Amino acid sequence: MSLNPIRPWRNIERRKSRQIMVGKVPVGGDAPISVQTMTNTNGHDVKATLAQVIAAADAGADIVRISAPDQETTRALREICRESPVPIVADIHFHYKRAIEAAEAGAACLRINPGNIGDESRVREVIKAAKDHGCSIRIGVNAGSLEKHLLEKYGEPCPDAMVESGLDHIKILQDNDFHEFKISVKASDVFLSAAAYQQLSEATDAPIHLGITEAGGFVGGTVKSAVGLGNLLWMGIGDTIRVSLSADPVEEVKVGFEILKSLGLRTRGVQIISCPSCARQGFDVIRTVEALEKRLEHIKTPMSLSIIGCVVNGPGEALMTDLGFTGGGAGSGMVYMAGKQSHKLSNDQMVDHIVRLVEERAEVLDAEARAAEAAAE
Repeated sequence: MSLNPIRPWRNIERRKSRQIMVGKVPVGGDAPISVQTMTNTNGHDVKATLAQVIAAADAGADIVRISAPDQETTRALREICRESPVPIVADIHFHYKRAIEAAEAGAACLRINPGNIGDESRVREVIKAAKDHGCSIRIGVNAGSLEKHLLEKYGEPCPDAMVESGLDHIKILQDNDFHEFKISVKASDVFLSAAAYQQLSEATDAPIHLGITEAGGFVGGTVKSAVGLGNLLWMGIGDTIRVSLSADPVEEVKVGFEILKSLGLRTRGVQIISCPSCARQGFDVIRTVEALEKRLEHIKTPMSLSIIGCVVNGPGEALMTDLGFTGGGAGSGMVYMAGKQSHKLSNDQMVDHIVRLVEERAEVLDAEARAAEAAAE
């Protein structure tokens, strides 16, 4: 639960689910909601794929998925999985043998699509490989690739068809005494996705992987994902997420974290509260925020920073943030620390000075966290 006893209207009660492990990452139960992305490099290219995995991990990705359509990729997975800083999910479509090879290569999880993986006998072979090599499995139902018999039964992709597909495959796994699985029911339509996920959440206690598939480009896909995933997360549904954008995988990770941060479900790095700017601004808010976002990307310590152009809302916002800067007049503004006025600062020194303050604050918070951990041992 996201618990806030002072402001109960911020509470989110998460759906109760079983916990599984994806490599070293717990998914479900009381574990933090994990953030995933997917590489778009040629899977045969170990160097390029590993570089993208590492970049995603540096941005905060907990898990990274790699498409494994051929034997060259599953061979390359052996080195990629060995060198990756985060667990690797092998994305499997059509060829069930690729799943077996990926498990042998060290993948932490196998994503199989009920609509194209083949009959039950093939699924059983994938389950055996997962058991033998300690893999978890994601049942990845997609509205665009539902089984033929379900499309004939329901006439079109719909929540009932998607959930039935997922539950049918859950039964196969459970009948084979396999329980280390999570499930998704993705669609590019926000309404269809949301309805399917709500229905699924009541039908199983399995961990749920959230996503709006094929959401679109950076701006449109971000909005679509924020609407769809944000509402489901607000309802307490979802144990791991992937934001699907036609953009750099690192951007998917950033957007995923921002969605979780906006709901108080994860905290990582600096959350900047800034105004849209107007004629009252005492400095160029837009360019300042752009510069700070880039300069503060290396900060992983959770912290809030308000950058407000004038005194109308600036002091009030600064009361609620770790650090703040409010525009004033005559080329300077006021720096706030822990909600209180600290010192005046000229606009031309603002970015460098704020970056230094954030870095110093991060060092203090990190030291306090280490001391607390040591005391608890």
